[in-house]
Amino acid sequence: MKRRAADGESAGVLLVNPGGPGGSGVTIVENVRERFSRDVTDSYDVVGFDPRGVGQSTAVDCWTDAELDERRSGTDGQEENASPQQAAAAAQEDEAACQEATEVPGLLDHVSTESAARDLDVLRAVNGQDVLTYLGYSYGTYLGATYADLFPDNVGRMVLDGGLDPALSLDEVAQGQAEGFERALRVYVEDCQSGPSCPLSGDVDSGVEQVRQLLDSIATSAIPTSDSSRPLTRPLARSAVLGSLYDPDTWGDVLTTGLGQAMGDNPDGSTLLAVADAFAQRDSQGAYRGNSSEAITAVNCQDYPVEGDEAAWKQQAQAVRQASPTFGEELTYAHAYCQGWDHFSGNENSEVTASGAAPILVVGTTGDPATPYEWSVSLADQLESGRLLTWEGEGHTAYGRAGECVGDVVDAYLLRGDLPQDDLTCSGD
Repeated sequence: MKRRAADGESAGVLLVNPGGPGGSGVTIVENVRERFSRDVTDSYDVVGFDPRGVGQSTAVDCWTDAELDERRSGTDGQEENASPQQAAAAAQEDEAACQEATEVPGLLDHVSTESAARDLDVLRAVNGQDVLTYLGYSYGTYLGATYADLFPDNVGRMVLDGGLDPALSLDEVAQGQAEGFERALRVYVEDCQSGPSCPLSGDVDSGVEQVRQLLDSIATSAIPTSDSSRPLTRPLARSAVLGSLYDPDTWGDVLTTGLGQAMGDNPDGSTLLAVADAFAQRDSQGAYRGNSSEAITAVNCQDYPVEGDEAAWKQQAQAVRQASPTFGEELTYAHAYCQGWDHFSGNENSEVTASGAAPILVVGTTGDPATPYEWSVSLADQLESGRLLTWEGEGHTAYGRAGECVGDVVDAYLLRGDLPQDDLTCSGD
């Protein structure tokens, strides 16, 4: 999808990716004014695309909307991955479903980030651009860095916001996110408790424990919602809490309301269910927009080689659960799962240098739970031409939600090629 420059005289094409893997670039262009400054949209033709396997491209398809409802609620009969064997068995079942439902045979073997980066160079060319101007969020930083490493001479002005360190293993990604989300939960609880209507009492430790107790209680007794056929289960409640931590400025008050309703004398899970559905892109009619929950597995298991054995996986799972008692269970046994998925690309995780590329601006948020700040620091250090911009703030990614300081710096680079001073830091709340 192309959104033409407002004045009709474009300075070029800005290609964008919202992250994921599995996020739709078409959708981000439809909502471009929510994130990008008017100066950028006045000057550039903004082009978004659904990467291979995603959305309106030939998509990885696995489940019907009703089946996705069951999977998300935990009522599909599959237990949480309590062991490597369970994770591998679940992957085999999922892979069979995806193979059967996906339109193009063999697609699951060709959805790696390197393949998507080569597609990105085709898009650069067919849009008539000698070099790529690009803005990628989250996983989109991995796509951008991969592109820069493959085609350094074709890099123009590139912004990578919420850096994913390409050298990390699946275990290291899980460990970083476990620590990041648990820390972000504490920040949310502290902020909640400073307000007048927080249902979490006592100090921060007590408030966090109350959230965990709520989730544990829902595991044995789902909470009714306004939809009698969809009570609030623990997986749905946990998704609502975790999803809200991506953007606490937008979702923090909603989460507080939802927790208060769920913890009240007459528990009501309607708000938390609505939050979970919003992050899953499920509309009120029960239809899912996009296929991010299906594409993410296919891409990640192509991008990351399986490492270790059952003993190492169990040890790592214990470390993840210890780092995040609230969310860690969702982040365990990724290697075992990909072993069962059994579609390998031969990719090896390694540092990227993009030697010879034009300057690349990396934006890192100190309180980012999904792509911890240290990953952005590492990515900027690896890139031969990397320059780091830091936002001292909370939530996932910065441009479009961090205020004028970050916005002005990113705009100056995209519009005029002006880079910030080394190690510039912008402060947030």
